[in-house]
Amino acid sequence: MTSTDTFLVQRDTRAWQLQVWVSFGLAVFLCGVGLAWLPGAQLERAFMVMGYVFCLSAAFGLAKFVRDSESAARRGGGDTPLWKLVVWGGFAVAMGLTGWGLLGMQINVTYKAFLGVGWLYLITTAFTLAKMLRDRHEADLADARLQGRREAARAPASVP
Repeated sequence: MTSTDTFLVQRDTRAWQLQVWVSFGLAVFLCGVGLAWLPGAQLERAFMVMGYVFCLSAAFGLAKFVRDSESAARRGGGDTPLWKLVVWGGFAVAMGLTGWGLLGMQINVTYKAFLGVGWLYLITTAFTLAKMLRDRHEADLADARLQGRREAARAPASVP
């Protein structure tokens, strides 16, 4: 028995994957409904939609950056400090401007709370989805490496 025979690749359960996808889909749906029926001018609605999309994109970008930075640090590398500023700054600007726009809107406070909670739900589910997808990718890579090692161990040694 070799060490590759006892190695187990940890994977998320199907139930967890379903929960993450359903939560993300529900968050997108709730935000979409809230923004579609947002009272006020079309321009205000357009800016809020752009803010939500900016925040969502920045959340996925930040999740990838943090995970990549952790991997690179273990290898002794990493991104430049300016890229770190761009990623974290972009996320902060997206969240700050969207929050400021939401707070400044002249709409019912209950509607504002719905949009705010939906927005935060969207961001947290985006981070969870990004992590789950990255974990799946890393597990697939580990499986491929393990399979390659198993096949190499089974192959007959070539005679020079």
